[in-house]
Amino acid sequence: MNNATAQCGPTRRSLLGAAVAGVALAAGGAGAAAAAPDRREWDSFRARFVLPDGRIVDTGNHGISHTEGQGWGLLFAVTFDDERSFDLILDWTAKHLRRPHDALHAWKFDPAAKDPVGDRNNATDGDLFIALALARAARRWGRPDHHVGAAAIAQDILRLLVRVSGGRTLLLPGVQGFETKDAVVVNPSYYAFPALGEVALLAESPLWASVQRDGLALINEGRFGRWMLPPDWLRVAAKDGSLKPAGGWPPRFSYDAVRVPLYLAWARMTPPPVAEAFTAYWSQHLPVPPAWIDLDDGSVSPYPAPPGMLAVRQLAAGAPAAADFPTVMAAPDYYSAALTLLARIAWSESRPAI
Repeated sequence: MNNATAQCGPTRRSLLGAAVAGVALAAGGAGAAAAAPDRREWDSFRARFVLPDGRIVDTGNHGISHTEGQGWGLLFAVTFDDERSFDLILDWTAKHLRRPHDALHAWKFDPAAKDPVGDRNNATDGDLFIALALARAARRWGRPDHHVGAAAIAQDILRLLVRVSGGRTLLLPGVQGFETKDAVVVNPSYYAFPALGEVALLAESPLWASVQRDGLALINEGRFGRWMLPPDWLRVAAKDGSLKPAGGWPPRFSYDAVRVPLYLAWARMTPPPVAEAFTAYWSQHLPVPPAWIDLDDGSVSPYPAPPGMLAVRQLAAGAPAAADFPTVMAAPDYYSAALTLLARIAWSESRPAI
């Protein structure tokens, strides 16, 4: 038992209701597109990071592309009713990243490498967002082919990426490389609850509710350090399901884990102890928090969080107006810009209906 588990808070069983509620909320997400944030934010993102052929460039990571960016780009395009950009991004993604023997996608494209797609492993969060965007596009533009594509991805996520280990139903970060006889490594930020909720409707199975329920439990129980925050990567012991930061990565709340509060707030599924932990951490690091904090020794990055992380903080804090968020133009690179636009979309979709 880690120190997060020892604190009072919701159990895995009590989180089931929130997980099921998240399915219903996310399923209505496409309907919120009509209330999407300022179209100029998407125009800015597209001009800076989307090439004419539909490849989305990670300008902060040596100009590579990955399914995370392609999936988010597809979501941005359908949210802002930009079917032309959607088709370009989808065509490039299918041509360069689609795996030959299933409906998943290779996670990275490196234009500087001799073989730009040398690693055919997938990234589950990227596939979830591609499926989410396809499902929304099918409804928005009356494209049954997109529904078929989304359902195929959903079925292969269930078939290839869901495991039961340590008494928990887990979502693998990728098909290969995250399982041993002793443990499974998961990435808490890959539990993209708005996407999970909607993708679950494409391939019916009771496993989806278990994935969401246990994903919430992992986030609630798998928190460490003075501020009780989730790490970027988490080890789940096969024997008893006990949790600790995964070896092989710094034990940090950092660029990956910052998406945890983003997705929880978007789906309105944040467990109270988790919300309180984020609030306490951010309130003690004003006006700008560090980009990362080490959950073992408490050390922090020597540089501040970029605007995209501040956008997530604003979302989690319940920003009352879109004007409270940074702009895409203020972001120094692709990732910060993507977080900014995601937070703005999440804000518009998670607001109570009037």
